[in-house]
Amino acid sequence: MKILYHHRTASRDGQAVHIEEMVAAFRSLGHEVRVVSPTAGGNGKMGGEVGWVLRLKELLPRAVYELLELAYSVVAYRRLEREARAFEPDFIYERYNLFLLAGVFLKRRRGIPLLLEVNSPLVHERSLHGGGLSLRALARWAEGTAWRSADHVLPVTRVLGRYVAEYGVPEERIAVIPNGVNEAHFSGAPDAPAAKAALGLAGRLVLGFTGFVRDWHGVDRVVRWLATAQAPENAFLLIVGDGPARGKLETQAEILGVADKIRFTGALDRLDVPARVAAFDVALQPAVTAYASPLKLMEYLYLGKAIVAPAEPNLLEILTDRENALMFDARRARGLEDALSILCGDAALRRALGAGARRTIDTRELTWRGNAKKVIALAAGRKA
Repeated sequence: MKILYHHRTASRDGQAVHIEEMVAAFRSLGHEVRVVSPTAGGNGKMGGEVGWVLRLKELLPRAVYELLELAYSVVAYRRLEREARAFEPDFIYERYNLFLLAGVFLKRRRGIPLLLEVNSPLVHERSLHGGGLSLRALARWAEGTAWRSADHVLPVTRVLGRYVAEYGVPEERIAVIPNGVNEAHFSGAPDAPAAKAALGLAGRLVLGFTGFVRDWHGVDRVVRWLATAQAPENAFLLIVGDGPARGKLETQAEILGVADKIRFTGALDRLDVPARVAAFDVALQPAVTAYASPLKLMEYLYLGKAIVAPAEPNLLEILTDRENALMFDARRARGLEDALSILCGDAALRRALGAGARRTIDTRELTWRGNAKKVIALAAGRKA
């Protein structure tokens, strides 16, 4: 099939991973993909300079900036329409962004089916964070128009699907497709002993976290736990990534006397991540956004890691307590800490959860290639 892939993303975070992996997965299945985006040049690579966008957002009144976001839909539509004439796609695959209606315009103008990937309820999210929304009624209209206009809306969790349904999107047009993992990328990861040795962590019980660490992730609780008698003497926290919480966490570790038991790798190329995650004995998901499908979770599962995670509805769509993860009640004051103590003290449980984690990827086909197959089935009118 011919797929016109449209997005408005220029960051190099998890959004970029999702976009690049889905494009690659479609192509690996033999489909032709043409990408239209603010930063896609001749090679379709992402990550162009967007500092000017951030500066513009700071300088302009919020309402003016939101109107410019909506106006961008006209610019994007012209690009899409031009590509559609030349490419004659079978369907449009668009990554949802607030005030972005270019895919809707093209669907209505040319009758091309629209499949809309939704990763977060942006009216809700932006109302709570980043200074809020000035034109909330307009934002709700734009979000509802985009979701109701799509032939299929593809939220990453059932929790997020309920947000979509509240806008009046029929259940039969909502297909939940969680995030996935790139099997080829992670299949070459070393075993845990080799990965630990390469990092100078032989003999350590490694607790690991992957990603851009923020305060809300709850990693500070893991650092505090490391300083207690419940933590094994050989326990070590490896954070594969960086983030705004790094300074606070390093200071906290210094004060608690466990600075020698924590390490940040700093920002890494994606190709270098599997060899670090392979060193984990316990993979950490201390907290989660209520509607998210964490990328790190799929990577932990694929590498067969013993996962500690809160028993939140979106995670329970993938995880089952004591089958592929040790779940804890996030409302309990020591829920996470008690789970860490149990798992770090029980090697047999870690092995069992790791085996269950790996099986989950296979039985649920939680890969980018599997996701691409589901999208193609929907576009072709088959049951995903």
